[in-house]
Amino acid sequence: MTPTPDAIEYELRRYLLAEFLPGESPANLRDDTPLRTGGILDSVATLKVVSFVEQSFGIEVEAHEAGVEHFDRIVDIAALVRRKRGR
Repeated sequence: MTPTPDAIEYELRRYLLAEFLPGESPANLRDDTPLRTGGILDSVATLKVVSFVEQSFGIEVEAHEAGVEHFDRIVDIAALVRRKRGR
């Protein structure tokens, strides 16, 4: 099943809140909230997010794609997923 346009962001937000921001109000995690540059994710946490993305969305993230340009905001991660799924 192909996720609806907002389903990718929803799943990412749900995972990030549960794994890295327990107790945080969902309203405080927007699609453009900086995750890495804002200090929410460090390098180890980013690897966990990469693994989640690969397993949840059936894609493979190359090492060069796991940088800040693709994993700093939910919208960046979702764009990467959409691009990889479109191949």
